[in-house]
Amino acid sequence: MLAALTGLGLSTAAGLNAYIPLLVVGVLANVTDAVKLPDGYAWLSNWGVLAIIALLLAAEVVLDKVPAVDSVNDAIQTVVRPASGGVVFSATNAAAELESSTWMTEHPWVGWLLGIALALTVHALKAAARPVVNAGTAGVGAPVVSTAEDAGSLGMSLIAVFAPVLVIVALLAFAALAWWLIHRVRRSRARRRAARGHPPS
Repeated sequence: MLAALTGLGLSTAAGLNAYIPLLVVGVLANVTDAVKLPDGYAWLSNWGVLAIIALLLAAEVVLDKVPAVDSVNDAIQTVVRPASGGVVFSATNAAAELESSTWMTEHPWVGWLLGIALALTVHALKAAARPVVNAGTAGVGAPVVSTAEDAGSLGMSLIAVFAPVLVIVALLAFAALAWWLIHRVRRSRARRRAARGHPPS
């Protein structure tokens, strides 16, 4: 159960920022006993790989805070974030062995599928909400929202590793926020359609 919660939390974090949970997992695997990577994922703790991920994170942090550029970045990340979600979910499935549960380790594709699906869902919500935020704030909200997303990704990653039970609370909070964002996006689109349907006076 805890292994699944860790994977779900990390995959959610990957949907917000592909690189933060990868860095968290890789660094913690090197410097603590909190994360034990399976043999097939030893590359994730390689400092050279982590340096490349850190550079990609730096670029992501900058690009995601520039209005219009952030939407282009989101389009590119449509592949990267779900892939990251699959990696971090599968890479932490080794924790299932500590719970005397072998089902997840015998069915590794389940971890990939769940991680990809959850990260893709979170990414889709993020990508849909950002243009609404930019339009509603004349672009001023982009760096604020992006910073909040980065902080959320880091916080969720740490919770997933060190307090996986709290992932349930975090996911419920995210679901409530997602529901609110979906309604905001729908209302915004409805207003734009209504505005286009009325000729200027």
